Amino acid sequence: MIRPWNLEMQLDFQAEKSVYLQIADAIIEAIRSGRLKKGEALPGTRSLSEHIGVNRNTVVEAVNVLQNEGWIITKERAGTFVAEEPPVRQHNTPDLAVPVKTDAAPDPIYTICFDDGYPDSRVAPVKELARAYRQIFNQKARWQMMGYTNALGDEAFRAAIARMLNHNRGMKIDIPHICITRGSQMALYLAAQSLIQKGDYVLVEDPGYHPAWEAFEHAGARLLPVRVDEDGLIISDIIRHLQSGISIKAIYTTPHHQYPTTVTLSLSRRAELIRLSNQYGFTIIEDDYDNEFHFGRRPILPLSSYNEIQNYIYIGTMSKVVAPALRIGYLVSEASYIQKIGALRKIIDVQGDNIMEQAVLQLIEDGTIKKHLKKMTLYYRNKRDTCIRLLDQYMKDKADYHLPDGGLACWVVPRQQQLVRDLEEKLKEKGIRISGPEKYNLGQDTQGLRLSYGALSETQLEEGIRVIADFL
Repeated sequence: MIRPWNLEMQLDFQAEKSVYLQIADAIIEAIRSGRLKKGEALPGTRSLSEHIGVNRNTVVEAVNVLQNEGWIITKERAGTFVAEEPPVRQHNTPDLAVPVKTDAAPDPIYTICFDDGYPDSRVAPVKELARAYRQIFNQKARWQMMGYTNALGDEAFRAAIARMLNHNRGMKIDIPHICITRGSQMALYLAAQSLIQKGDYVLVEDPGYHPAWEAFEHAGARLLPVRVDEDGLIISDIIRHLQSGISIKAIYTTPHHQYPTTVTLSLSRRAELIRLSNQYGFTIIEDDYDNEFHFGRRPILPLSSYNEIQNYIYIGTMSKVVAPALRIGYLVSEASYIQKIGALRKIIDVQGDNIMEQAVLQLIEDGTIKKHLKKMTLYYRNKRDTCIRLLDQYMKDKADYHLPDGGLACWVVPRQQQLVRDLEEKLKEKGIRISGPEKYNLGQDTQGLRLSYGALSETQLEEGIRVIADFL
């Protein structure tokens, strides 16, 4: 194949923007301007790095960004090519025709969606998962997987999750301590239904995760708010509730990256929370929804890994690691409680997706998941840094925010709180979707915005943040 001429681009090595992002932006501009045509081959990473005078790894990072955002595609044994369709519709492109409802206004068309902190499904290991599926169905004893299995999940898969939690998160569990669920929301629902009786009091972080609150309220719980600051949930609020004479059944917490503020619960508060749980007998329900994406040098171990903890339920998910559409979660607790969970689970779902569990197990055992996580951690850390740079550029004097240690979103609190109330409707007119502050509040009126960056391109992030800043 005849390779194209070298691409000419101007790089500023003193600029705040990373060099790999400058390379990616230069190639995007070349595609938009027509210098690079649809389907045209790109230079190899080695030749491009030599031509522009940078390390090859820098070019590889730029190529990963372009591929993840859909600007280029890689064909096996052929090379890298400009994608046939651009990933983002330009603002001067006419809207596609949509059916007009006769009895209601048409749904808004969003070009930029700040979701709840979802991962980028475009970078999911789809090929590897498909390969694992094919290998499973080619096994001689494949018929054995087509019948009913254990309601707690495939035993080999549970063993693999136990090893992961023991090695990476400091826990000390085995197969009897785990139930595999269809996502973390099912795990929350099972925990609520098996633990809570009508009228029980449950402490929840405020602001916090509304779907979890709904699960507890559906089980008959009464919710009591616990405020959150830069060190996580405020222990004095918990003590105040405990000393009021009310019997607290459980506390629901997201200590690793608090939802929605992204702050990490401090070590001193972790120890005090466990001490109070042991003293008063309430259960700590720990939702570790995005443990894998932590960018700090030192990993933060779950509350449930502490030797002192007596009453705990630990909830995690593989859906953010593989793909949101693949509903794989897990619930960890004492073996006797897990048996109770299994009996309840049979009422609504006789068993999980055994074949999916086997496929993901194969990706764990052959190292695909570990390799994918390493790649995605760098990918999302770079996106986080881009998001903070854009916030510094457009919102430094208009809002308060901090550099999150992990996760897929930033928490932004505008300084003029009154402007936030109508922001959701104003942005809708611009084709930008956000979730209003009422989604996170229980008792207090926190006017914060959770701006996710995981599934957005840099172009979308910049446009969205710039427009939001214009309204503040």
